[in-house]
Amino acid sequence: MRQFVRLMRRSLRPLVLGSAVLVLLMSVQAVTPAQQPTPAQTTPLAQTTAPSAELSAAPAELPPLPYPYDALEPTIDAQTMQLHHDEHHATYVENFNEALADYPDLQSRSVEDLLRNLDDLPDDIQTKVRNNGGGHVNHAMFWEIMSPDGGGEPTGALAAQINQTFGSFSEFQSAFEQAGADRFGSGWVWLIVNNSGTLEIVSTANQDTPLMLGFYPIMGNDVWEHAYYLNYQNRRAEYLSAWWNVVNWPEISNRFEQASQDR
Repeated sequence: MRQFVRLMRRSLRPLVLGSAVLVLLMSVQAVTPAQQPTPAQTTPLAQTTAPSAELSAAPAELPPLPYPYDALEPTIDAQTMQLHHDEHHATYVENFNEALADYPDLQSRSVEDLLRNLDDLPDDIQTKVRNNGGGHVNHAMFWEIMSPDGGGEPTGALAAQINQTFGSFSEFQSAFEQAGADRFGSGWVWLIVNNSGTLEIVSTANQDTPLMLGFYPIMGNDVWEHAYYLNYQNRRAEYLSAWWNVVNWPEISNRFEQASQDR
């Protein structure tokens, strides 16, 4: 019961609750998902300028999910979404803010800018910013590029670029899944825009972001076990295949177009 109350208070942290609602929540006996408001190897290229909307470090804040916890079922279950967002992502945000607590001058910069210029940061916080700032940036994008109405195939300029670069959408899917399956241990698989404006599939370890390599990510799938283990256990390939059902192609297309404009 105490564990349930802790989880519910944390997941509802952005909301203002009346005392009567708190009493009701503490009387519930079962957890019901809360409704939230609506490198594979590569040669690093010159640093790509990122799109303008970046995450504040003054301080960093946990963004709300853009859909309810259960909205991506059956591809991703509600409990995984709740733990992934409210526990894992929230911890990255807390640890990142802790790293910058003694460096108020760094808080005026975006999280992305700090990650692109990691070597310029004080030695004592570089690893913490890399791990936790990366975790924050990666997950903030991850929630946005999935949707209950996702799936299908991209259209427009992104579709044309995928076909030109990879031969076809199905060939792109196969290459993306293979890169995700080949990532040993924890990490991410990405579709990035490089400095020449072309698409490339890369993977990174842990919470490393392509921003650190001078690339701009337009799509990424989290292949840490916490992203899929409750549904898929050790079957990462099955998760990678099912994930296409929730991919938010309009949002990914927006990121592609913005990255192309800001190059």
